[in-house]
Amino acid sequence: MRTFGKMAACAALAWAASGYALAGPGDPVKVIYHINAGNEQATDGLRNANNHLAADPKAKIVFVTHANGVHFLLDGAKDKNGNSYDALVQDLMGKGVEFRLCRFTLERQKIDPKRVIQDVKIVPS
Repeated sequence: MRTFGKMAACAALAWAASGYALAGPGDPVKVIYHINAGNEQATDGLRNANNHLAADPKAKIVFVTHANGVHFLLDGAKDKNGNSYDALVQDLMGKGVEFRLCRFTLERQKIDPKRVIQDVKIVPS
């Protein structure tokens, strides 16, 4: 039991030291949408982000994409119904949402960075 108590204390200390904190009154809520499983997941994430902003327009939302999750951020990408992602992404960007795409994924999948929607931030990994 002592070992468990020490482990719990260490975990609590590590959590506190990580800088993680709940938003205080008046602070904007910060959200990360992690997209790595393809366009269907991206479609769900975009819809959820729009719903989130409708409920809380001050929320700070960042999409982090890698692996199969980058394709919706390429010029001309369309969902399963043939709807373009470009307009949805640009609309969310206009509301302050940020999109980050993994450069390593682009290199690994041999995708030209020029195909990425304008203003999407390409990050190292």
